[in-house]
Amino acid sequence: MTRFHKFFGLKAITLAAALSMTAGLAFAGDNNISADQILNALKPKPVTRGLSVGTQADTAQQAKESTFLNTVRNRATRSLSMGEREQIAELAATKPKIDLEIQFDYNSADIAKTSIASVQALGKALSDPALKGSTFVVAGHTDAIGGEEFNQGLSERRADTIKKYLVQNYGLSGGDLVTVGYGKTKLKDAANGADPINRRVQVVNMDTKTASK
Repeated sequence: MTRFHKFFGLKAITLAAALSMTAGLAFAGDNNISADQILNALKPKPVTRGLSVGTQADTAQQAKESTFLNTVRNRATRSLSMGEREQIAELAATKPKIDLEIQFDYNSADIAKTSIASVQALGKALSDPALKGSTFVVAGHTDAIGGEEFNQGLSERRADTIKKYLVQNYGLSGGDLVTVGYGKTKLKDAANGADPINRRVQVVNMDTKTASK
């Protein structure tokens, strides 16, 4: 009987340890992200300056980008035309960016409680001196479920919600946050349109200043 009890006692300890490890992995595998991770993703990439001709071209391009950003700064998200949304996407393609799996309540622009930590991490990162003075695009995306018009409006409202949260809770300037919605037009996984990975908020550092070394 003693050996019997010892055997099952050992089994119980092993099982408890396994369950504990599983719980730890589940916690580590959640979708929340740290402020440092966001900060590192959004920092301007250092480049080595080349010939003066290249520098002049860079300066002209930066001036062009700044002029365009000023036309969409402080604009209502829903007022952006399709052409303006595409131009923002084109510029964003070459900029430091990060996709955040921020979840919202079903068919709603209310941030899900499970994603509040990610939004708070975003606020801390954008408040960091390393990113101070930059202009950021906050782009809302939905999955492929539902109509185009509904998803477009939903993505715009969700981007607006993130901006409002950052302005109210972290004192960020609304003029430095350009919000845009893409609905279901830019799926992250086009082969699986209903996948939750498509429901995301992309943050892009549109700063035209270039770090040098």
